[in-house]
Amino acid sequence: MATLDSFSFDVPAENDFGYSQAIRSGELIHVSGQVSFDDAGEFLHPGDFAAQLEQTYANMDRILDHYGATRKQIVSQTLYLVNLRQNGATTMAGNLRYFGDHRPASTVLGITELTLPGQLVEISFVIDTKLPA
Repeated sequence: MATLDSFSFDVPAENDFGYSQAIRSGELIHVSGQVSFDDAGEFLHPGDFAAQLEQTYANMDRILDHYGATRKQIVSQTLYLVNLRQNGATTMAGNLRYFGDHRPASTVLGITELTLPGQLVEISFVIDTKLPA
């Protein structure tokens, strides 16, 4: 019987919204939408898309480290962007920097707003730990 392994940053929003940052089910790890927050759960860089994108990917790296996984094991990502046209080029450049020559499946959605005031980006991921690291 499979067991679930959830991961948390122990930040207030996890309890307030009732979620885990990631949950492992078998070989797959499903990662909740990552946002630009610090170790205490404080939202960083309101209104600064490039800084939010960088911090969001840095938070993703913390999840990868927890599970002993690498970016090459990310099989898909879904990006939610406020002002898609305005932030598209920054998104593409940041994505290429983060993944290098790895190419996960990717969906980009332009949306009107996100949960937090000044939040411009949120990214969810799926990781397959059976893939080579």
